Amino acid sequence: MTRLLVHVEGETEETFVNEILRPFLIGVGYVDVSARLLGNARARSRRGGIKAWATVKSDISKHLAGDQGCIATTMVDYYALPADPATGWPGRSTAPLVGIETRGHHVQEALRNDFSASPYSQRFEPFVLMHEFEALLFSDCVRFAEAIGHPNQATAFQAVRDLFRTPEHINDSPQTAPSKRVISIVNNYEKPLLGTLAALEIGIPIMRAQCPHFDTWLRVLESKI
Repeated sequence: MTRLLVHVEGETEETFVNEILRPFLIGVGYVDVSARLLGNARARSRRGGIKAWATVKSDISKHLAGDQGCIATTMVDYYALPADPATGWPGRSTAPLVGIETRGHHVQEALRNDFSASPYSQRFEPFVLMHEFEALLFSDCVRFAEAIGHPNQATAFQAVRDLFRTPEHINDSPQTAPSKRVISIVNNYEKPLLGTLAALEIGIPIMRAQCPHFDTWLRVLESKI
């Protein structure tokens, strides 16, 4: 009788969890899966103002203490995580020093280690998206373009995808992060609505096949049942 609480950064991820990830994970055995926005995310005037790790850690601890049948995870963008060594998220400031293949794992392990003194550490499984949510949508550029009403842009999306070994390699520069690349092709891209429509059209199996870091997270969650 396992429940999963996914701590997310924004409304796009919240909708993805509730509308797409939830039915998938219930299908593999979870009793319930729900998203919780980190801090007062809806009140923020701009994206990228994710809460400091100390605040998030406290929130997660409270949730785990209040529900002994709950597993907690995160779904946050590597690109947006605060990197300040003193106040940021553990591992984020040193992640650029390791290979791109292991940066997400590097941050996750640092988060896990920082949480290790908690009596609830065995029920915490952090996950960091590489580099942000839109990367998942490059898993199938034809379906992505069709889902957001711009089928003629499939070739442009595929040209971006072809520059990288996997969608998760699409980089984290302020000019070339996944969402910035999408907006450069479709300037009226509305992240919460269109991102969710695209994710529904693409589906989790295709995302898993194209995005190994994302797939590893799901494998871990499946093993917790």
